[in-house]
Amino acid sequence: MMRQVLLRVMLPALLIVLAAQAPVWGQETSPVPGTVGRGQAAPAEDPELEARVEEISSQLRCPTCRALSVDDSPSGMAQEMRELIREQLKAGKTPEEVTAYFVDRYGEWILLKPAAKGFNWTVWLLPIALLAGGFLFVFVTARRWVQQGQARAAALTEPDQDND
Repeated sequence: MMRQVLLRVMLPALLIVLAAQAPVWGQETSPVPGTVGRGQAAPAEDPELEARVEEISSQLRCPTCRALSVDDSPSGMAQEMRELIREQLKAGKTPEEVTAYFVDRYGEWILLKPAAKGFNWTVWLLPIALLAGGFLFVFVTARRWVQQGQARAAALTEPDQDND
């Protein structure tokens, strides 16, 4: 009986969540339809360098767009940041040094994926805790609902003892 209730309640909720995410799967993030994000990027002189620029710029948040990475943003600021990354890599800096430069300049906010340390653990753990709490709430509510229904059904099927 409990399984049936869980299947009736949890399965549709799970399907709704998966259906909401389906359009996002496998698509390249692009702010403007028909563009690839980098817009007017410089021609690739060195494919290895461009791959490293793309890797670093995909980890940094665009200060203008805020919801997009520097790699995906078409803004002028993002283009300047990509060029600065390219120049620093050509100068011999490591990807960690380039990322540290932007963190020093803008703060840890510039990272799309904050480091899992200190207060940032809440960013990593809070969604998991909320999801677990939501499942627990649904489970407890469904269980009460079933127990109340069984109690009502038992009360209706019991013969009246007052009529004896």
